[in-house]
Amino acid sequence: MSAFKVSTSFALMGRTAPFLLFRLLVYIGIAAAYVLATGVGAGIGYGVGALWDDEKRLSAGFYGAAAGIGLVGAVLYLLREYILYIVKAGHIAVMVEFLRGREIPRGQSQVAHARAMVTERFGTSNVLFGIDQLVKGVINAVTGMLEGLLSILPLPGMDRLASILRSYLKIAVGLMDEVMLAHCFDNRGQDPYTASRAALVLYAQNARPLMISAAWVTAFVWLLSVLVFLVMLAPAGALAWLMPGQVSAGGLVFAALFAWSIKAAIIEPFAVACMLQAYFKVTAGQTPNPEWEAKLDSASDKFNALGQRAGAWAGERMGFSAQGEPT
Repeated sequence: MSAFKVSTSFALMGRTAPFLLFRLLVYIGIAAAYVLATGVGAGIGYGVGALWDDEKRLSAGFYGAAAGIGLVGAVLYLLREYILYIVKAGHIAVMVEFLRGREIPRGQSQVAHARAMVTERFGTSNVLFGIDQLVKGVINAVTGMLEGLLSILPLPGMDRLASILRSYLKIAVGLMDEVMLAHCFDNRGQDPYTASRAALVLYAQNARPLMISAAWVTAFVWLLSVLVFLVMLAPAGALAWLMPGQVSAGGLVFAALFAWSIKAAIIEPFAVACMLQAYFKVTAGQTPNPEWEAKLDSASDKFNALGQRAGAWAGERMGFSAQGEPT
């Protein structure tokens, strides 16, 4: 736990308060959209169901609510690149600047400045989203090997241990994915693909201390998330009670939605602030080890893809296409 300081993480949260407010508005808005769509869908279904008996009317209300949730989910799926581009990457960018002692505007202009930084570093949201997916693929390949090793060990209780490890890795890997983006912002002399490869190699070289830090942070995230969920139960239950038909049993779902929004807006940034400190401290002064780079090349096609796209990126900047022809 000594790889990061909780006090520094709180300081980062305070100095990036405009981004926290922005994130809170975005994620509370998403949760509210789900609740509103559920209520409207249930109301429409319940009204249409009036043409039949009471049992079918209740079922129609349920299916209407499900349709509302599905519609919002589809819209958010289409907007996932934009959310990553504006919300998550922008917040990471300003955190890196503060950790490195560089000045960043305060107030509302902080969000606009962060957006300009993301645009300068990655160009379009498609580039950032593509890199993010490749990085996740590499990290998942490495953690998948760990899970596979546990599954073949003939020891009692391995299934339960693998299940616990899977839950832990799901959060820890999500944190490391955002730390990789931080490395890109911290190393502007490299193209984003090369910087991402270097970040992954440094992560592999230092997996043990980084995973220890991630274990502490993961436990903290789980604890706070459960507490927020319990706090949200009463208001979410009251909101669900106002809705028609079978949807009135959706208090748990609404509580989970609002707990998720608080987690994404406030708890996750705190966790990322902790892991950024750990990553920069553990990897300070290190360079990527070619042996580890070769291991990742052989273990993950997506790591290879990062290298290929780095070459294409450099060629485009020099006026050549991926095939080596002048553009």
